[in-house]
Amino acid sequence: MKIIIGGAGEVGTHLSKLLSQEKQDIVLMDTSEDRLNFPSNFEIMTVEGNPTSIRDLKSAGVKNADMFIAVTPEESTNMTACMLAHNLGAKRTIARVENNEYLLPKNMELFAALGVDSLICPEILAAEEIASALRQAWTRQWWEIAKGKLILLGVKIRRNAPMVNKYLHELGNDKEERIYHIVAIKRSNETIIPFGFDQILADDIVYLTTTKEHLEAIKTYAGKEDILIRKVTIMGGSRITLSLCERIPHHVDIKLLEINKEKSYRLAEKVGSNVMVIHGDGRNTDLLVQENIKNCDAFIALTDNSETNILACLAAKNFGVAKTIAEVENLDYIQMAEKLDIGSIINKKLIASSHIYRFLLQADVSTIKSLAFANADVAELVARADSKITKRPVKDLRLPKDLTLGGRIQDGKAEIINGDTQIQAGDHVLVFCLNTAMRKIEDYFN
Repeated sequence: MKIIIGGAGEVGTHLSKLLSQEKQDIVLMDTSEDRLNFPSNFEIMTVEGNPTSIRDLKSAGVKNADMFIAVTPEESTNMTACMLAHNLGAKRTIARVENNEYLLPKNMELFAALGVDSLICPEILAAEEIASALRQAWTRQWWEIAKGKLILLGVKIRRNAPMVNKYLHELGNDKEERIYHIVAIKRSNETIIPFGFDQILADDIVYLTTTKEHLEAIKTYAGKEDILIRKVTIMGGSRITLSLCERIPHHVDIKLLEINKEKSYRLAEKVGSNVMVIHGDGRNTDLLVQENIKNCDAFIALTDNSETNILACLAAKNFGVAKTIAEVENLDYIQMAEKLDIGSIINKKLIASSHIYRFLLQADVSTIKSLAFANADVAELVARADSKITKRPVKDLRLPKDLTLGGRIQDGKAEIINGDTQIQAGDHVLVFCLNTAMRKIEDYFN
């Protein structure tokens, strides 16, 4: 598949590297030669050019492109580039945007008619993920399909949890066998797709699938308690912050710390009545004490500096804040952040790349979510008629060891998958897979 990516910023660069590892034919365009320097181990063709230039697009081979993805920082540039690419022969186009209004269904239909097939906004996707993390603050990860009928959650196991030191085959003998399925265990730098003789240890992050009616039982078994979010402190007035403030319920009190004085005034004009904008440095512990950080239920660090966000969350943890969330855009810091136990991690590059990646698979993929901590992905796929996944019970499918099936939606009803489950055509299946396994999914669901 030939894919042209316009814009060698954070999202475009990460997506290029990801796709080049899968032997896709990748062309990366940018107006800056400096941003197009890649290590030799990445098979990426770079073109110095403007994605809104017809001549440059033709030079990049847009006529034969299976997909054109415009992810420059400028919304208008991305929209224009996609329209031109479509008219010059690109089979599918995707544009990165900032405007919420563009994402309304009626407007997306308008843009599709103009040649822009799909729109993504990494900031909005990130804000939605943070809002979800606040709703289920006792978890590290939360992802649902079929309007919450089937849920995948990640939870850190503390030493007092009933699950600690249990083998999976022991858990299978308990009454909880039918209400959840452990799909992965994250331990230090390793993610394990577990089998019966794998053991759950303290400080593991366990990923499991369950249904909404069993959440209370899961919470108890994992040794967790509800965290009621009533007061939130946000550090950094980014675009993610503005989108997030719109998604947090109005009964929640929000303090927004912004170091830039002029920007803090502009933010105050844009946010709701439940948001108090404070001009100050969130790294200043005296300011945090003054703003009563000890009574805060959640602290969210959204500055453009990963180190600052990690350190700020550590400080908040030391003050006793129950839920902390950090935006960590430097991929090298994600594992370090996990070891420091700072809470949930948000990464725009991974979120946006996952959203785009689903368009590249040949299987019927509804959604994909990248799990930053686990070096893994979780996907919702639809089983096609006569596909390999429908031929025999799960235990006889000989699935690769780096992927597992967590649950399915059949005729609108959620079900936890076990070895005797027979997937049927039309089932929506939750698949958990390590980064090495995403392409293997196609063989089973096509």
